[in-house]
Amino acid sequence: MKMPDLRFIFCVCCLSVLTACITPQPDQTPDTGSAWAPGVDLRKEAVDPLITGHRLMAAGQYELALDAFTRAGVTHGLSAEVLSSLGSANLALGRLGQAETLLRKSVEILPDWPESLNNLGIVLMERRKPAEAEQYLRRAVALDNGESDAIRENLRLAIAKLDATPHTPTQSQPYQLVQRGGGSYVLKRTP
Repeated sequence: MKMPDLRFIFCVCCLSVLTACITPQPDQTPDTGSAWAPGVDLRKEAVDPLITGHRLMAAGQYELALDAFTRAGVTHGLSAEVLSSLGSANLALGRLGQAETLLRKSVEILPDWPESLNNLGIVLMERRKPAEAEQYLRRAVALDNGESDAIRENLRLAIAKLDATPHTPTQSQPYQLVQRGGGSYVLKRTP
């Protein structure tokens, strides 16, 4: 029988000592000043994915917001708010066809929700359907009692675009998305 090489035994011993040094023991709790990330507290309730999605939309992280709203669809079902949020995230990402489909479904479920009507109006403006957009935006302003500046401004832009003749150049105007909870997001059109 052949004797193992001493270098091999030395390497194995060194690796086991290093592993023991860097692996936290179960009875040790890493303090905040250590290099270890805090563990997950499974006793606490998770943050609602809708709230997370709205925060990500406000931060301009539309792809991550879309993922959060998708998780909200699993948690809450495809409610009008979830569909509207998914549509708003798709609108922010420039996916107009998907946004229109989702927002139309949201309006079918909850036809008296001004924020969803407003966002559908914006999608229709972006898709060059100003007459239909103006109808949805008028309904949104009426249901909102004219209290939202963003919705009123979007209606004003839709009417101006509708009244513009083909000989008059239209300027690119930013539209504002309105989310439940009072958050509004500005979408600037790129030339």
